[in-house]
Amino acid sequence: MKKTLLALGIFSSILMAQPLKMATTTSTDNTGLLDDLAPKFQQDTGIQLQWVSVGTGNALKLGENCDVSVLLVHSPKVEENYVKQGFGVDRKAVMYNDFVIIGDPSYLKTFQDKTLKEVFQTIQKNKIPFISRGDKSGTHNKELSIWKSLGGKTPSKQDTWYKESGQGMLATIQIASEQKAITLTDRGTFIKYTANLKGKQGLVLLSQGDDALKNFYSVIAVNPKRCKNVDYQGATRFIEWITGTQGQQAIKDFKLDGQELFTPNAQNQNHAK
Repeated sequence: MKKTLLALGIFSSILMAQPLKMATTTSTDNTGLLDDLAPKFQQDTGIQLQWVSVGTGNALKLGENCDVSVLLVHSPKVEENYVKQGFGVDRKAVMYNDFVIIGDPSYLKTFQDKTLKEVFQTIQKNKIPFISRGDKSGTHNKELSIWKSLGGKTPSKQDTWYKESGQGMLATIQIASEQKAITLTDRGTFIKYTANLKGKQGLVLLSQGDDALKNFYSVIAVNPKRCKNVDYQGATRFIEWITGTQGQQAIKDFKLDGQELFTPNAQNQNHAK
């Protein structure tokens, strides 16, 4: 009997040691946010967080394929549809920052005092080089929604001035810098990019502050009724933690060069609806 209990105890310890697998976006990874949050989550819960960072579209696909147990993503309309289809459950608002338009300093005068709509119209009309993520990420979805709001033709690969990187946000910014182009990025990754420059000249802010540029993040558990192998209990603990007092304070405290990269937003669950 003692041997059986000991074996069960060892087996239970092994199960407890299994990391919680999460798919998230490049913006939460590139900024260093998760490197800051993961140890705090483990200290508070005993659960090790293991993540892969991809565009939101690919992150959701990993959940759909039952490869991860929880998602931290930022494309509200796509997320809503994902939950309606039964792939995810328990979706909660977590935090937000905003998107900004950045580009080569030579474009500062061109876009001075222009609205977001005027900025995109000017880019399209004058065929100014623009680098898109092109990867179905939350950032890519936001960019496409802005082009669509103009009422005209959404640019494509056939437009020589419009190029798709197919890469994460930091890599896309670097390509835009090399090609003296313009791109759309979340502010957190832009802050990380400028910090990496260590005072050297790089891309600069061209447009910011429009309400359409707000960037909301949500956490979603993969539906255990579809994926029998997922760690729904661990996912629930993570959701409770990151939307609770400790997780929200950790997000608020996370700064780079004295700047807050994300604003905790769990108290406003309307942004997850």
